[in-house]
Amino acid sequence: MDKGGILNPVFDNHAEPPGVFIREELDARGWTQRDLAFILDCSEQTVTKVISGKSGISAEMAKALAEAFGTSASLWAGLQKEWELREARAPDPAIKARAAMQTAYPIREMISRGWLQEGEQSVLQMQFERFFEGFGAGRPQIAAAFKKDSDEHSPEELAWLFRVRQIARGLDVPEYSNEKLRAALQQLRSMVIDADDVRRVPGILLKAGVRFVVVERLSNCKIDGVCTWLDDNTPVVGMTTRFNRLDNFWFVLIHELTHVLEGHGKNSVGIIDDLDRDLGADAIGVNDDERVADEASLNFAFSRAKLMSFYNRKQPFISERDVIGFAGVSEVHPAIVVGQIQYIKKDFAWLRKWLVSIRANLAENCLVDGFGNVAKATL
Repeated sequence: MDKGGILNPVFDNHAEPPGVFIREELDARGWTQRDLAFILDCSEQTVTKVISGKSGISAEMAKALAEAFGTSASLWAGLQKEWELREARAPDPAIKARAAMQTAYPIREMISRGWLQEGEQSVLQMQFERFFEGFGAGRPQIAAAFKKDSDEHSPEELAWLFRVRQIARGLDVPEYSNEKLRAALQQLRSMVIDADDVRRVPGILLKAGVRFVVVERLSNCKIDGVCTWLDDNTPVVGMTTRFNRLDNFWFVLIHELTHVLEGHGKNSVGIIDDLDRDLGADAIGVNDDERVADEASLNFAFSRAKLMSFYNRKQPFISERDVIGFAGVSEVHPAIVVGQIQYIKKDFAWLRKWLVSIRANLAENCLVDGFGNVAKATL
């Protein structure tokens, strides 16, 4: 160091204690520690502790040293910080691993929902791999049914899908057949007139060999339902009931059951559906499988043509009495008529009082995860 003792602001101290550089400054000037204590107006003991490394350089001391030696305060503060970093204990390697997992998937929310159990990193990693069934390691991908901006599904959507699969594996269900499901659909059609009959749906699907579960969606996740297969003859239908409406429940359910009947999604891990979109043959951005499922849903309770004929004759002033009359003739609950006309009108406040909620009835005989409940499942 040159006489005058000004430290170069670009330095590599190899993480030496700051006292080494204070001592160099003193030597360059011919000062003693007592001289520095006099200049700083502090005790010699204070200076000795800082130089020996027993005390760190505080912000105030950094400013005082800068005045004494004609340097910057940030230089001394930086020297102290470098030394502290050198001496600090190495972080737990699990921190980096947890950060990587949280970056890829909503691990924290999955833990809070009871999908994973918090524990040491090795245990959490094992749970994670089992939960996602090794997804991405040579497994088939998720079928993109419809996405407004991208064909890629979000981590939240994927986590939800695998939770549906995880819960469904624990159900004891007879062998599935298309014949059983078609017979079940005839039974289901007779139930659209009474909102309380929703509670019977899980049992009817169970007898047909369809595993049916309701899993509350994760944050920032727009999902209505999924059709997924545990193997070539083990279908699973999952729903979120995110809108908690009778009309939406029947539309989503029939949509997913149509995927099952048609064998859609067998070459993938599942078909995730966001059905808050344009529906029918003129819908843009959907594939053929989705069009088939849309048409089945739109025509399940009554033919779409019949509804459109009613709508065109009565609009723009469709009365509540008209709706009740059409629902009675069609043998459906008025909520189903209101729901479809709302989508046609793009007026979701119209006759809203008829939109019956279904979640409480459904929960009586259905395996539900979320909404304050954690379903039992084994990783």
